[in-house]
Amino acid sequence: MKRKVFTDEHDAFRQMVRGFLEKNVVPNFEKWEEQGAPPREFYNEVGELGILGIQIPQEYGGSGEQTYKYSAVLTEETLRAKLGLGSLRVHMDIVLPYLLKYATAEQKQRWLPGAASGDLITAIAMTEPGTGSDLAGISSTATRDGDTYVLNGSKTFITGGVNADLMLVVARTAPVDPDNRRAGLSILVVETSSPGFGVVRTLSKLGMKAQDTVELYFDNVRVPAANLLGEEGRAFDYLGHNLAQERLSIAVGSQAAAVAALNETTTYVKDRNVFGRPLSSMQNTKFILAECATEIEAGQMLVDRALDDHDQGELSAVDAAKVKLFCTELQGRVVDKCLQLFGGYGYMLEYPIARLYADARVTRIYGGTSEIMKTIISKSLGL
Repeated sequence: MKRKVFTDEHDAFRQMVRGFLEKNVVPNFEKWEEQGAPPREFYNEVGELGILGIQIPQEYGGSGEQTYKYSAVLTEETLRAKLGLGSLRVHMDIVLPYLLKYATAEQKQRWLPGAASGDLITAIAMTEPGTGSDLAGISSTATRDGDTYVLNGSKTFITGGVNADLMLVVARTAPVDPDNRRAGLSILVVETSSPGFGVVRTLSKLGMKAQDTVELYFDNVRVPAANLLGEEGRAFDYLGHNLAQERLSIAVGSQAAAVAALNETTTYVKDRNVFGRPLSSMQNTKFILAECATEIEAGQMLVDRALDDHDQGELSAVDAAKVKLFCTELQGRVVDKCLQLFGGYGYMLEYPIARLYADARVTRIYGGTSEIMKTIISKSLGL
């Protein structure tokens, strides 16, 4: 089915992104996987192209586009090339919306020009070793001391933690209220060069090898009170504001990864001979790929409708949960079926399908697990 969600401007942007990835990322990506992160200069290159600042207002060095669809194009092209650049997506799709909505004019002047150029890379630290999806259980503390906050605690599973210059840290600025554990949380923008801020270790993962994921600690880190994002104690409300886009972003990537897996497998089965004839000529192969293609078509229509709704401000948390649940589960099924058609070669890392398989597993976990998505959806049914 013809997609109608993008304009000619989006298509031109797609071609620019595709050319950049093929020239600057694909030849180097294996090295980045070995290193565990892209080099720092990669972000400046992306910034020079205007990609980082696509949604940043012009007065701060960006293009001032209101639509999220350019970011969706970037994600689709990244997965089309079978790459994983999660740290870039965190900077653009997750952190930037908080700065755009809640930063003061003075804070925007300090942070947004660098965010657009790639001189200031951002990440966000919410999850703690003992909390997982239970953000109300955050125990990291930020105690006011004059014109600073003193931050203590630890975070884990933090994407982009190696290259980040600014870290949005969710910490408790008031004692726990037993009747409302969500109260008393605030967001502090922490400079990673601050004394007491440290990376404990870079985590070794099943997939997403070029996505720097770390554990952090804060040992009496002094954060200027001027770096408080929004109002004190309002973090939980703020985090809910961007959940729809965060989950839509994951769904876009999952959908694009499923498309990449189908394309990769279709090419492989046409070239691979088994028992004296092409693997593509066998009924089992045809039926499996037909099933995948049909599911992918359904997922694409769901994603495209969500992209339109999001641009109109109409994508609810429940609808975003449905899109994430459907597309991440779809990704898992499709990639698994596709890898099976590769036989033993599918298990070899030299084949891109193996990377797609390893990378797929986490999408049903981060940004809210599939079980959390089902809980949200079931509540909307009055259950």
